Amino acid sequence: MQTLLKRRHWLQSAAAALAGPALGSLSLSQAQAQQASFPVKPIRLLIAFPAGGPTDITMRSLADNAGKILGQPVIVENKPGAGGAVPAQTLQTSAPDGYTLAQIPLGVFRLPYTTKINWDPVKDISYILNVTGYAFGLVVPADSPLKNWAQWVAYAKANPGKLSYGSTGTLTSPHLTMELIAQQLGLELLHVPYKGSADLMQSILGGNIMAAADSTGFAPQVAAGKLRVLNTWGAERLAKFPDAPTLKELGLDLVQNSPFGIGAPRGTPPDVVKRLHDAFKKAMEDASYTQALARYDMVPMYMSSAGYTQFAQETFSREKALVEKLGLAKPS
Repeated sequence: MQTLLKRRHWLQSAAAALAGPALGSLSLSQAQAQQASFPVKPIRLLIAFPAGGPTDITMRSLADNAGKILGQPVIVENKPGAGGAVPAQTLQTSAPDGYTLAQIPLGVFRLPYTTKINWDPVKDISYILNVTGYAFGLVVPADSPLKNWAQWVAYAKANPGKLSYGSTGTLTSPHLTMELIAQQLGLELLHVPYKGSADLMQSILGGNIMAAADSTGFAPQVAAGKLRVLNTWGAERLAKFPDAPTLKELGLDLVQNSPFGIGAPRGTPPDVVKRLHDAFKKAMEDASYTQALARYDMVPMYMSSAGYTQFAQETFSREKALVEKLGLAKPS
């Protein structure tokens, strides 16, 4: 009897041992099948600025193109505020399944140096690809008495703290660049932050501020004769504003460009990242996207997943030096 019981126990154990790997393999196969069929439902793409601005308009075009390629809609959700960091923050509590994506503005990489956060912009985001970047400049109302940069600087020096300018948010690239300009020229300016380009343009056109530092989302207003460009911030003059000098031409050793792309939560499976990368890269090549970018003097600016990750690492280090130079680092 004991021999029979031992034999039965041995057979049960052997069966369990054989079944274990089989069940494990089935679970793994199911997971692989789910990833292979990705996506099976709509994808959210969180944008860091309000509806109606250049980021919103161009990213909606890209999302529409990508949705057609992926076979599921890519739904844009606007999440403005916090200097463009809300979408990246949202990734930290989102499932790493590829169904929640975020625009990653440059300001995200300076966040840990200015604000207490419990996540790392380099390690805690899966970088999919870079898609474009902002070109920047400074504009005034067309009827402003400050007709050029020399007059603007002269007024600022004669009226400390009275020359108001708006930006797309505190600690964004436009804000920090203006602070660098003020530091180099010994100016005291009045900064007024907004949630994005659409709000900023509405304010300057309404006469609430004297100037606006922004991406070239101001292009349509310049074309309509409502705003005047005093300078642009790239290495060379912009084709759309050939009469506007660069900061370097004006004697300031500053060049500001701001690439941005798309990220997913940390731990997103590599094959899902690749599927998203391939779809968005193809979507970048569609004429509707390049035409949307051209409205704001923007161009496609591709970086692969690996290249974008490296860019994130290098930018994270560079932004620390900028924040410290301006004396804006959070208390340690």
